[in-house]
Amino acid sequence: MGSADGPKADETDGDTRKARDTAVSERRFRFLVAGYAVSSYGTFLNMVALNLFVYETTGRALAMGLFMAVRLASGFVAGLVVGGLLARFSAKSIMLWANVGQGAVMLVLILAPDGMLTGALMAVSVVIGACGTLFMVALRSSIPEMVGEDRRAWANSLSITGRSLAMVAGFASAGVVVSLVGYTAAFLVDMATFVACAVTVALLPIAGGKGAGGSAPEASEGSESSGAGKDASAAKSGRRWRPVAFVALAAAPGMGLMVALRGVDAFGSSSHNAALPIYSTSLDASNPAVFVSAFWCVWALGNIGAQQVIQRYAQRTGRSVGALGFGYGTVVMSAAFIAAFAGFPLAVTAVIALIAGAADGLTEVAYTSHLQTLPATLRGHAFGLSATFENLGFGVGMILVAAALDRFSPLAVVGWSHGAAIVVAVVFLLRVAGVRRAERTGLRKEEAVEGRPDRGDRDGAEVSRG
Repeated sequence: MGSADGPKADETDGDTRKARDTAVSERRFRFLVAGYAVSSYGTFLNMVALNLFVYETTGRALAMGLFMAVRLASGFVAGLVVGGLLARFSAKSIMLWANVGQGAVMLVLILAPDGMLTGALMAVSVVIGACGTLFMVALRSSIPEMVGEDRRAWANSLSITGRSLAMVAGFASAGVVVSLVGYTAAFLVDMATFVACAVTVALLPIAGGKGAGGSAPEASEGSESSGAGKDASAAKSGRRWRPVAFVALAAAPGMGLMVALRGVDAFGSSSHNAALPIYSTSLDASNPAVFVSAFWCVWALGNIGAQQVIQRYAQRTGRSVGALGFGYGTVVMSAAFIAAFAGFPLAVTAVIALIAGAADGLTEVAYTSHLQTLPATLRGHAFGLSATFENLGFGVGMILVAAALDRFSPLAVVGWSHGAAIVVAVVFLLRVAGVRRAERTGLRKEEAVEGRPDRGDRDGAEVSRG
């Protein structure tokens, strides 16, 4: 009797221990997301405050464009190298020093004399752009090690919720903070947010990085993952240089097209970001900021609402929304942003903004979760290349859109920009549907072959292969 009950007791203890470990990892991740949300508030605060400060200091709109271009270019370069950094250093160290670097450069800006302000601003642009990308890629690529493969969708949704709340708070308070306490105080607040996130990262045990080879046993199991791991090893040790990031995109069907769609989506995002102030001015020239602020607040509400639904769906089913969710979400989001500039009544536009935010939240979780299915040795490279594509798409888009808005209406510019994303999304959806149809056809053929009488199988039942 005792020996019969033993395994049951051990099994119960194992389940209890697993549940306790899961609860601990989730609690730690919540603390990390809280620190990330605080630093994101600083990021969105300085996005407004720094642009205003650059314009006030230089008196030229071109300087603002140059500042943004340098910031995007720094993020572009960081996306190319972050995969290699994650193969050499831990994700925790990258996230820690990314925040320390951003806090330090804000201190340099605060202490810089008037004669060195331009140089300090360029340094801020470079460091903020690069470190923001480094932190984001390190965080997203390490989530499966932090919370487990089965909790990826929940963790992604939670981090996106924190960032969305920070975006609303940052954009909403930037004008108030600058007007009431000045630029120096705004920069001090900004620096404090990065310090707070750095302290949070330093205090928490964070898995991931250093190739993540030993910290993600799940990623090394299975033929697909092990095959991809061999590809990564071959890419690193090959006689000729072979970009590991592109090996990562080839590791799963449609992954390269998915990242390309993300870049085109960033191109479309540049159009509505640039067109919103112009469209808002046409609605109310005396106070154009009202519509922009209201639009982004409603958008954020839709985004946060979608995250709550996704979290509950993941908890109830244990599944993520998948690649199809990313494709359909991109179509809905792009169509909603086009409709937002169509001149509908404000109440209708508010509903459209809500839909755009919800669809944006869906695509973010689906995309991040899908890239996290790659083996740990390839994941950082894939996220880094993705960040490069996103920065490239947004940067090129800002240049082309700014030129187009001088000649065409906001609706026309946003229409063809997001229309391009819809076209690529449809191609992506057809690709995913084709792959799934081929997999089902192959499975049916395999079952038919296994059921042939000459194979010795009985009634088509599956025979053990030893």
